[in-house]
Amino acid sequence: MTRTTTTLTLIRHGETDWNRVKRIQGHTDIPLSAEGERQAVLLGARIEREVSTHGSVFDHLLTSDLQRAVQTAQPVARACGLPLVRTARLRERHYGAFETRVPDEIQADFAQDYARWQTRDPDFVIPGGESMRGFYTRVTDFVTQLLGDYAGQRVGLVAHGGVLDCCYRLATGLALTEPRAYPLLNASVNRLAYDGERWQVLSWGDVTHLDDAVRDESNDKPVHAAADDRVDPRVV
Repeated sequence: MTRTTTTLTLIRHGETDWNRVKRIQGHTDIPLSAEGERQAVLLGARIEREVSTHGSVFDHLLTSDLQRAVQTAQPVARACGLPLVRTARLRERHYGAFETRVPDEIQADFAQDYARWQTRDPDFVIPGGESMRGFYTRVTDFVTQLLGDYAGQRVGLVAHGGVLDCCYRLATGLALTEPRAYPLLNASVNRLAYDGERWQVLSWGDVTHLDDAVRDESNDKPVHAAADDRVDPRVV
């Protein structure tokens, strides 16, 4: 990598009680569960070890302003000795009327909207919420700004499964209509690099600092085919 390479370390928040029951959070401000708090402590200990070994890990540390992300980011900030910058631009997709519900409740209460959601139409706007394209644009516009503001530096971003998904798609060119075949794990460390022309996925889904199985964004396993997958960003 060159001196102008910018590295983005994306960290998904720890587990919440709603993650465990597959209840959609979106912009609803849910705290970490006891397990999520434990994951955040283990994550902070990992970063502390990396700082001890390398001297520093990040030049800047930003987090979604939703408390599940902030709670996850705080041990990282302490380990790095960096101020924690909170921003709404790293929030999860706004799921509007779908929030606070599990998928079966959405299907029962919003049958037509649920059916549209399942088509993967990136321009479908959830009632009271965002389309996938609008969400992707919000996230990637912010990432582009960061690449300009912090060119050549190491930036840590603590956010949500959907934000990680947007960044992976940006880096790899995967279309919004395509199902994913990569994990989005609670309290995971995921690293991308951008040299001004090309993206590189340095590592993804790293949970070596955790001692138990963690929940993926779609029921603990990545999606391998559309047949397996009803659109289910339900634990974000």
